[in-house]
Amino acid sequence: MTVAYADDLKLFVNGSWRTGEGRDEQPVVNPATGKAMAELPLATEADLQEALAASQKGFDHWRTVDVNERAAILHKVADLLRERTEHIATLLTLEQGKPIGEARGEVVSSAAMFDYFAEEAKRAYGRVLVRPSGQRVMVIKQPVGPVASFTPWNFPVYLMSKKLAAALAAGCSVIAKPPEETPACTSAVMQCVIDGGVPANVAQLVYGVPDMVSRTLIASPTIRKVSFTGSVPVGKHLMRLCADGVKRMTMELGGHAPVLIFDDCDFEKTMDMVVPQKFRNAGQVCVSPTRFYVQASIYDRFVEGFTARMKGYPVGNGMDAATKMGPLANPRRPSAIGALVQDAVAKGATLKGGGEAYGEGFFFQPTLLTDVPLNADIMSQEPFGPVAVTRPFETLDEVLEQANRLPFGLAAYAFTTNLHTANAVGDGLDTGMVGINSFTVSTHDAPFGGVKESGFGSEGGPEGLDGYFVTKAIHQA
Repeated sequence: MTVAYADDLKLFVNGSWRTGEGRDEQPVVNPATGKAMAELPLATEADLQEALAASQKGFDHWRTVDVNERAAILHKVADLLRERTEHIATLLTLEQGKPIGEARGEVVSSAAMFDYFAEEAKRAYGRVLVRPSGQRVMVIKQPVGPVASFTPWNFPVYLMSKKLAAALAAGCSVIAKPPEETPACTSAVMQCVIDGGVPANVAQLVYGVPDMVSRTLIASPTIRKVSFTGSVPVGKHLMRLCADGVKRMTMELGGHAPVLIFDDCDFEKTMDMVVPQKFRNAGQVCVSPTRFYVQASIYDRFVEGFTARMKGYPVGNGMDAATKMGPLANPRRPSAIGALVQDAVAKGATLKGGGEAYGEGFFFQPTLLTDVPLNADIMSQEPFGPVAVTRPFETLDEVLEQANRLPFGLAAYAFTTNLHTANAVGDGLDTGMVGINSFTVSTHDAPFGGVKESGFGSEGGPEGLDGYFVTKAIHQA
């Protein structure tokens, strides 16, 4: 299957697209074939310093632009994303591997994010406090300043757009550092931003050696806010870097989502939802359902139903319309997931299906492990792949204890038709988001974020916009 990829890959710094021009480069690989498609230029120290200087100038101007004018520009960006959906989605699938239908949905959702924040910025209200003798206290919100955003490869278009849309709506400038695995689709997003009318020094795009880029940007006094989505270890590293400059942060650091399935659930409907959600984006989703706790009376039936639905699940090249699950995103993932599966089996889990890497690309079979012991590594380490693990439970208290046992707290799910149980798990799950009889926990108008080691701060909703504001109190006599 031959599909055109980007002719060349570039950085966008201070209003111009920069190609190799002597910069170090690294290959961009199609995960479905394992073959390189192009070479990506990596930012130099000089590129980053130029981007920082431009970002400060861009912020000084952009913060003064009327919110209605900013909104009109962001709506235009949304329109361009929708017009270019097929092009961007194709690049996304070639680089990341997800099925083309999922890629189209990611682009359309990104457009909705720009539309939402375009309007939400108009509702960033302050307030006035009345004091004796005619005194007033005005509480206002102002943009925090230039922002550095860091986003991962699992939803490269959507996660970059989520940060860009909120920051730009608030009046901030942004230096975006998307993943080096997916540069063409994220560059196409930046092209929409610039073509939509965002000034060139307000939004910039760099790729590079991650540690060098993060250290340089975060160390600069220009950067006032860091927004990061990625792993817990990297998030903790960036938090340490931010501490020296007391930078504002939003951290979304992943999780290990439990799914509580009670014996009074709508069983067939639940099963029809569970399997596609587990294998969406090959399980490379920070809120992917992973630890399935199933009430003992329906446990065997659940395992049987999951195994039957998993058998013959359509896996292949994401450009094939029949594919429901593509490859993993890079060559590191199959071996890492395989090691977790082998460890679980060695410690007593039963492998009901899958468990193997295969093919010339980075494919891994849809996998189900049952009766997984708590000491198996996969019960405490997020697999970030197409592996479901199951354990039976008897009581509500028992399953809440198991669901909350890890240091992560991003998302959790429960399936029940009992209102009392639904309320109890909604209150009792120690996560930032809970889905009850639903796997939808990420929408443009609702906060998205975790607790404990899954991070802090929110993206999406008015809470997501607030992350790019500082609150100022003006006391006037």
